[in-house]
Amino acid sequence: EVQLVESGGGLVQPGGSLRLSCAASGFTFSTYGTNWVRQAPGKGLDWVSGINSGGGSTTYADSVKGRFTISRDNAKNTLYLQMNSLKPEDTAVYYCVKSLRGSQDEALDAWGQGAMVTVSS
Repeated sequence: EVQLVESGGGLVQPGGSLRLSCAASGFTFSTYGTNWVRQAPGKGLDWVSGINSGGGSTTYADSVKGRFTISRDNAKNTLYLQMNSLKPEDTAVYYCVKSLRGSQDEALDAWGQGAMVTVSS
């Protein structure tokens, strides 16, 4: 059974930082790309960032480029998203998402339950 469990969300002031984690199980984590996707309250899904299976290739949405950093620790079966210089428009539920194959730009075939991030003063 594929499981993706996000943690690390919470309330932060504009300009602050948070680090999200995603604990993966039920599959060979090191052979699959992974992504972060978010959904703001009342809005649709927006892709945020992706990383390939080995961690050597990362991609970002323009809205977060330069502020967010995606990484992974395959020995710990864990995906991370370091979020700096947070803005109110970053407020959303953040989902950890598995790719179908090793590249992060493959189809997304499994989702976590989401972690809420609220950026407000």
